[in-house]
Amino acid sequence: MNIFNIIAAVGGLAFFMYGMNTLSSGLEKASGGLLEKVLAKMSGNIFTSIFFGAVVTAAVQSSTATTVIVIGLVNAGILKLRGAVGIIMGANIGTTMTAQILRLTKLEGSGEGNFFINFIKPTNFSAILAIAGIILIMFSKRSKKKNVGEILIGVAILFTGMTIMRNAVEPMAQMEIFKKIFRVLENPLLGILAGAVVTVCTQSSAAAVGILQAISGSGAIVFASAFPIIMGTNIGTCVTPLLSSLNSSKNAKRAGLLHFYFNLIGTIIFLIAIYTIQYTVGWSFWDKEFTTGDIANFHTIFNIVVTCIFIPFAGLLEKLACMTVRDKPGEDDDELEEDTLDERFLVTPNVAIAQTSEAVVQMGIQAQKNFKSVVALYEEYSPKLVEKIREREDTIDRLEDRVGQYLIKLNDCGLNEDESRKVTAYFHLISEYERIGDYTINILETAQALFDEEVEFSPDAKKELSVVFAAISEIIELAIKATKTMEIEDMIEIEPLEEVVDRLVEELKAIHINRAKSGICKVDVGVHFIDILTNVERISDHCSNIAVYLLASRQEYSTLKKHEYLEKLHRNGPKTYEEKIEEYSKKYVIA
Repeated sequence: MNIFNIIAAVGGLAFFMYGMNTLSSGLEKASGGLLEKVLAKMSGNIFTSIFFGAVVTAAVQSSTATTVIVIGLVNAGILKLRGAVGIIMGANIGTTMTAQILRLTKLEGSGEGNFFINFIKPTNFSAILAIAGIILIMFSKRSKKKNVGEILIGVAILFTGMTIMRNAVEPMAQMEIFKKIFRVLENPLLGILAGAVVTVCTQSSAAAVGILQAISGSGAIVFASAFPIIMGTNIGTCVTPLLSSLNSSKNAKRAGLLHFYFNLIGTIIFLIAIYTIQYTVGWSFWDKEFTTGDIANFHTIFNIVVTCIFIPFAGLLEKLACMTVRDKPGEDDDELEEDTLDERFLVTPNVAIAQTSEAVVQMGIQAQKNFKSVVALYEEYSPKLVEKIREREDTIDRLEDRVGQYLIKLNDCGLNEDESRKVTAYFHLISEYERIGDYTINILETAQALFDEEVEFSPDAKKELSVVFAAISEIIELAIKATKTMEIEDMIEIEPLEEVVDRLVEELKAIHINRAKSGICKVDVGVHFIDILTNVERISDHCSNIAVYLLASRQEYSTLKKHEYLEKLHRNGPKTYEEKIEEYSKKYVIA
């Protein structure tokens, strides 16, 4: 053994880590957001949650990545905490797939003369994958094929790194100090600590187990030392998700703790069971060599058994996390949590976009609350309510700045076409919702002016305003719904109501002019009435803009031009468009 063996081992580790990162990145890009959608939609049942958690983790080759995705979805309000429990359990099973794949390195030096065995040997197979991958990356024009090439290159580098590590470690295994180190690690606490530290350093339990498999090829690993190290990797893999959840919502913190408690309690149970049997009956394989395949099998069995143990207690695991991160006394769950945009999730654009979507929806909800509160001022003026409205307006303004900055950073994260269209739409939407908030404040100031001047509208004027206020409240609701669902059916619901609002405003202006001419309405009061109509019409226009921008975020409408779309719709709209206009006209009629 010489210095070059050490350099080769470290270099092999560098190849191995880079291969895992490239593979994970390529799989994430190739999924096009499918992984996040699957996790969000398939979390209703504990068994389906576990299954899809395992499948997604096997796909991205990292339980840490899956758990970070889950925390992002919980933080964005897309995934409930109960649904996260099963996915996190499944993630621990899925991460064992890497170790099962890496056991193929044991085929080196065997199967001479057998074509199939020679074909799947890591040195040969990785070369074939590398050739195919580089061809796709260099000569394909489509990003999807380039992503597949990146996946193939990632697997090739992964196997190459593993092979280099194995070859470099073999001479080290003959050294007495190397053997002593692993004898020391038979101490369960030291073994767990070593496994946890390596996992934290590599940011992946699969990578840590892979390193252990590489060393096992030298014959230096026995079950007594491998067992606690594997236990430690399961605890170490919790660190990154826990750190990712620190600046997130309460439920996101709880999701990070779910992962930690699951692995910690599972490790404790296994430690007690294994060592109790060892010191009473004894394990026949305790001091025997632990091979690459043995490590892969034990890693898989451990995570499957622990998951089976926890399935009946999933609810208790959730309660434990909730007890750790408690709700504050008197805290209003309906109040907005502004800090939902975590920059650590920018590495997973689809999660970051999901968080952005929730923040934009929250802007709409705050604007809607403000509008309803302003309407209430025309029934009974309240200085306290005015103060609350202005506080919400400040929140909307802060959200616009926060989301805008987040979108700028997100835009630099190598987005695909679909993600890029969504980011563009959200840039527009935050401005539209902010303007809705501004026009609502204008209506608030009109209410204040009426209160200060000690005048009020006539009963007829109040009834007329109540009709248009109800229509505006509904169109804001439709805009929020479309932003939340991103469904075309919800987007096209907005424009017919906008057309009805325009007609209502024109009708009310004509009625007001007649009242002014007949002397029923005073000029100064009439000015306030017109101001309100002007502002509600602009709110309606901004809701229409939201619908158009959302439509443009869809691939089939990516070339949509707003003025052409609206002109075509108004001149020769589809039958459903005219039917909706008639429906809203009957609903919002001036008596």
